[in-house]
Amino acid sequence: MQITLTFTEQLNSSLQVGDTAWYVNTGQAGGYDAAQSSFAKKLGVVKNIINQNENNKIIVSNNFSNETLNLDDVFIMFSKDNRANTSSLTGYYAEVSLENNSKDKIELFAVGSEVSQSSK
Repeated sequence: MQITLTFTEQLNSSLQVGDTAWYVNTGQAGGYDAAQSSFAKKLGVVKNIINQNENNKIIVSNNFSNETLNLDDVFIMFSKDNRANTSSLTGYYAEVSLENNSKDKIELFAVGSEVSQSSK
């Protein structure tokens, strides 16, 4: 079964196909209260992401057979697969481009990186 989630706001830029979507009931007040035992429930795996101006969609596959999901008054979040996105950069060369879009004068105080040698 697939669920299509439609959002009128911009999606998080780090959301990727393969991430797991979760939801938490927020209630009528629109807030999340951990004391109310509103634990996150797995919605499914993100299969497709469609970014449009005011009609952004996430297609999620899940394994709920006959369960009816009420996604009103919920907070949607996602998590990454622990097997991916955990290592640092590898290789011999790196190229970085920094761009300032501000019209005001700014100063860059530091730039850091985490690099691991991939082979000898």
